[in-house]
Amino acid sequence: MSEGHAHRGVALVTGSSSGIGAATAVALARRGYRVVVHGRDEQATAAVAMAVDGVPVCADLARDGEAERLAERALEVGRGRVEVLVNNAGFGWRGDFGTMPAGTAERLLAVNLAAPIALTRALLPGMRERDAGRLVFVSSIAGRVGVGGETVYAASKAGLDCFADSLRGELRGTRVAVGVVVAGVIETPFFERRGTPYARRWPRPIPVETAAEAVMRCVERGAAEVYVPRWLRVPVAVQGVAPGAYRWLEGRFGE
Repeated sequence: MSEGHAHRGVALVTGSSSGIGAATAVALARRGYRVVVHGRDEQATAAVAMAVDGVPVCADLARDGEAERLAERALEVGRGRVEVLVNNAGFGWRGDFGTMPAGTAERLLAVNLAAPIALTRALLPGMRERDAGRLVFVSSIAGRVGVGGETVYAASKAGLDCFADSLRGELRGTRVAVGVVVAGVIETPFFERRGTPYARRWPRPIPVETAAEAVMRCVERGAAEVYVPRWLRVPVAVQGVAPGAYRWLEGRFGE
């Protein structure tokens, strides 16, 4: 939807040059939002923005000040208003913690946790002033149950979950909703980029469009929490009530 036409508002989707973010940008555009498409790859970011008639903005969220610059650009596009923030950008690293390259942990925490906090800090005041808005955080099952070999990634997602839950408590009684999408194995380049492709036969990866629709449930209905796939609630519940049984299941079926 081009600038100047009636639309439902501006939505900023981080990490939307591919994967879940790109599918979410498409879903938001179809519902009438003007999407600020964020990525690091200029060509890929521009391609998605063109496909959704959105605005491309490249930024490396691991660098100081880039999250704030991205928020400022989104506010420029929305003429001071951003109705939806989808914190989707993130990356992982798999391997023994002791072999993690220098700087990787810091970059993981910066992109997966610090950047969403900074973007929320920049855009939430306007939402509170208007008493309307949606803050969506794309998290991971790793942040709920912990995953060996992905210690820092899991910690970053656990922090994101806790931040979202705590923020929801602060916003109780307002019309600014906070949603968390707890994602399992999704068909994205995530696994190749983390350095270890996904090789298990089960569970099968979920299409990115399914994950994007989970994001849209948070945007449209104000859902507080959506699991993708839904059965991921089971291991979380098992870990809570029967940690021994969970450890056995993790050894048998864990990725």
